[in-house]
Amino acid sequence: MGNDFTSALRPAIVMTILFAILLGIGYPLVMTGIGQSLFPSQANGSLVRDSGGNVIGSTIVGQAFTSDRYFQTRPSAAGDGYDGVASSGSNLGPAAQALADRVGADAEKRRAEGVAGALPADLVTASGSGLDPDLSPEAALVQVPRIASARGLTEGRVRALVTEQTAHPLLGFIGEKRVNVLAINRELDRLRASPDR
Repeated sequence: MGNDFTSALRPAIVMTILFAILLGIGYPLVMTGIGQSLFPSQANGSLVRDSGGNVIGSTIVGQAFTSDRYFQTRPSAAGDGYDGVASSGSNLGPAAQALADRVGADAEKRRAEGVAGALPADLVTASGSGLDPDLSPEAALVQVPRIASARGLTEGRVRALVTEQTAHPLLGFIGEKRVNVLAINRELDRLRASPDR
């Protein structure tokens, strides 16, 4: 009986070790190599650098903008806001009073900034990850008067910038129209530096 058990146990141990090496070390190394060779920017976090080479953000991870001169992102429920270590939604249900209070406070803040009319949902609700880098074009457009006033630009020019920066769904149906907040804010800074625009 002992010999049968040993002979049955040996292949199980060998296969466990083999698959641990194959799937725990080999596969991740191969996938990392493929990612680094074919998609180096994305594999390294889609980092955005300024003219001096300093990292100023990422195209795939949101960050907070608080100045009236910039498009502001949607609220974040990740830690203290856009904390990648604490990435998550609030997990509050639609009937939760805490959620209603937070959305109400965010709506009052947007009204105080001069947003009139219907508030796009992404200006007052957090995303599932809490790290969403994008806004809907509607959420960007309602911020145009504040930004134009703060920067001394015409509303038409800022609206045109939103249109220029709007990304469309992949293949026309995968995803939604969106505006990357970091990218459009960088373009805003370039507008100021280019008097002809």
